[in-house]
Amino acid sequence: MNQRNKTEALANSHCKMRLYMLWKLPLAFFAGLRVDEMSMQKASVSLPYNYLNKNPFRSIYFAALSMAAELSTGILAMAHVEKNPVPVSMLVLGVKAEFVKKAKSRIIFTCFQGELLEKTIAQSIAENEGLTCEVFTEGLDADGEVVARFWFTWTFKPKNQQ
Repeated sequence: MNQRNKTEALANSHCKMRLYMLWKLPLAFFAGLRVDEMSMQKASVSLPYNYLNKNPFRSIYFAALSMAAELSTGILAMAHVEKNPVPVSMLVLGVKAEFVKKAKSRIIFTCFQGELLEKTIAQSIAENEGLTCEVFTEGLDADGEVVARFWFTWTFKPKNQQ
């Protein structure tokens, strides 16, 4: 039976996710980030073009795009960390970005690398050492055109248990 974990259930409840963002990620809340879809393999996060996240060049500010991109990878990582019996710390170690065109409409970032995250976390636990994992997410505009691509390097390390 495929039972959802807490992070997946949270992400798939629009109301609960908005409250979580207000509490834990207030910038994401005010920027209007929304988790559109979440499974253990894939996460999609959208960002509207609005007054709070625009720049003087009439497009979405790169930092707002970065926030949405990071959440699309981070929520997948959180879900896989949570399902393990061993506590694991996670942190972004690096980020690379490529901005392809102006973001002038709602942008949807999708990461399809849940399986890679799951394997890296499991290996980190098995070896009891920190490991890194680079995951990819791509942002598409309302016309389905690529606006930006991001590569996030996540680190995972089992926490010392005493």
